[in-house]
Formats: sequence, C-alpha cells, structure tokens
Amino acid sequence: MNLFLNNPSEAYYIRELTRLIDTQINAVRREIDNLLKVGLITETEEKDDNGQKRPGLKRKYYQTNHAFPLLSEIQSLMGKSHFLMERRLDKDILALGDITYLAFMGTFLNQKAPVDLFIIGEINDKDELRRLVGRAEANLGFDINYTCLSVSEYNYRQDIADRFLASVLNAQQHVAVDKRTKQPVA
Repeated sequence: MNLFLNNPSEAYYIRELTRLIDTQINAVRREIDNLLKVGLITETEEKDDNGQKRPGLKRKYYQTNHAFPLLSEIQSLMGKSHFLMERRLDKDILALGDITYLAFMGTFLNQKAPVDLFIIGEINDKDELRRLVGRAEANLGFDINYTCLSVSEYNYRQDIADRFLASVLNAQQHVAVDKRTKQPVA
C-alpha cells in the first residue's frame, strides 16, 4: 500500500512488486486482491502499440485509483506514519556520531527537494548509516535520497556559495537537529 500511495502515477506488475518490496509472490497477490476489492487500486492489461491486448501476454498492471473516495485521507495517514518513522530514524542517526544538522525533506514531506535526508556531522560508521536508511526505505516503501557532509565540507561549500547546498537549505524541511555556527547560504 505504501508503494502505491507514495507513487500514485506509477503502474506495477506482480513480479515487479515482489522485487521492489522483497516479498513472496503469493503474499503480493493476496494484498493486490485486497486492495482491488476495496477499490484503492485499479488493474489494467498490457496493450500493444495499437491499443489492442497483446496475444499470449497476460501481464496485468496495478495503479493507485485516483477516484477512490478515501484516497486523500489514507495519504494523510501515511504522511503521519512517515513522521513517526522519521522520529525513530533521527534518534538512530544521532547515535552514529557527532551530528551538527539533521533535516528531513523531500519525500518525507511529500515535496520535491534535492534530497530527502540531509546530515551534517561526523558519522563514525557510514555502513551503519546505509543500513539504517535501507531499513527505513523498506519500512516506508520508498527510496530515501540522502546526503551526509562533514562539518568542514559543509563550511567549504557554504564559503564558495555552493548551489547544491543552497538548494538543500532553501527547500522545505523538518529540522531535527541544528547546532551550526554559520548561517545557511541565502
């Protein structure tokens, strides 16, 4: 359900879903049937270039039903669950080192942003950070694009008026930690 709600314009077929969410095909089929029954998703069959059903091909695609009457309420609930997950993720990240700045943006806020997670600080174990982000991606059902800068790299980028840094700092965000001494790039 997370995958469909976070990517409402995307259509997926069964085997693709099993790979994306790393689940058994029978469990995916069962959940697809449940979502079809309540009307949250729709089913379409693959067509050829002329709009005709391709002979011998029975690939069916599933996509969020934009006409579902409770879609906005369910998406709102999912956004609130992302916020709760974010609060756990921030504590786990803070335990990895000396974090100067930590902000959630982009997909976490249902917005377009250069990154979804921005970290400034000294991370003791970058592999553990990758694992944490991977677990969060699995739980939330979407990819998390993150950037981690050391304090010296952040200061350097700020001094040269780095465009990427400016775009990140100017994006809408939920700031979990901010212990910076320099002001953000305007």
